[in-house]
Amino acid sequence: VTLSGFLNFIDGLWSSCGDERIIIFTTNHKDKLDPALLRPGRMDVHIHMSYCTPCGFKLLASNYLGIQQHELFGGIEELIRTVEATPAEVAEQLLKYDEPGAALSGLIGFLHVKENENNEAKAKKIKQESIEKEVSEPGNESENEEKEGTS
Repeated sequence: VTLSGFLNFIDGLWSSCGDERIIIFTTNHKDKLDPALLRPGRMDVHIHMSYCTPCGFKLLASNYLGIQQHELFGGIEELIRTVEATPAEVAEQLLKYDEPGAALSGLIGFLHVKENENNEAKAKKIKQESIEKEVSEPGNESENEEKEGTS
């Protein structure tokens, strides 16, 4: 599918019927989308869906577990502040167990795993950026040629 074909398809949906239509597009990288796709008339409302917050967690715990407070809330709220977890991921963890204590313990375990994954991904990104910077710096041509020759 080309961008032109996709835009024609979207525009065709708007003109195919007199009824109002709501189409939901999602992306993790809005900055990478073509401006033609984001223009008013195609996408009129943009809603940023953030990662879960302590307030969001409490609402999810109330909705899914029927509890307003628990001894594990403090630790979970601290993790939620530092770990990038979506509300959907948190809700999924809360639904795994019927007993609130077990669900919250499971969520803590999930958040620790997510924290480790995020830290590893950041470290990998920093390492990759460092390698790319080293390769692209002026004065490293002979060093780069040696690396290429030994590969």
